[in-house]
Amino acid sequence: MASQLSITVGRFRDQLVGSALKFGVVGLLCYAIDVGVFNLLRVGVFGSDHFFQGPIGAKIVSVTISTLASWFGNRLWTFRQDRRRNFVLELLEFSAIAAVGMGINLLCLWVSHYLLGHQTLLADNISTNVVGLVLATAFRYLLYRYWVYGDYRSDRVVSHPIGGRTPAAAPDDQ
Repeated sequence: MASQLSITVGRFRDQLVGSALKFGVVGLLCYAIDVGVFNLLRVGVFGSDHFFQGPIGAKIVSVTISTLASWFGNRLWTFRQDRRRNFVLELLEFSAIAAVGMGINLLCLWVSHYLLGHQTLLADNISTNVVGLVLATAFRYLLYRYWVYGDYRSDRVVSHPIGGRTPAAAPDDQ
């Protein structure tokens, strides 16, 4: 009994660490997209004197683009074994969590830029792309892992009971 529990805990830990590392790789790529788009908009590469050049508008655009890239990366790699047949519902749930994560980023940016008066590009980047990123990433990972791609989902493309992975759908569904 103790041996079986130890094996089960070990597999759970290995799956959690593996998915967290993959999530981190996808996150780094999407972070580059987010920061790049944010800064390009902030310095006026796409024109000036519009809402999307300001800190809040730029962050909304950059997070939206990086969220779509993140969904593809997480669906096809990080949580591949837990993705769902109903990809539209999966994308909606993923996007809802990403929107709350964006809210965390925007709150950090708003407090720094408007409440505390730190209005330089560097301060905007630190508040949203460092502080906001850490808080939002922890939130998103937990909800993606345990809600959007949770083991309890009955419409997963691939089922993996403890002890191994077994196909739950025809190959053309994957």
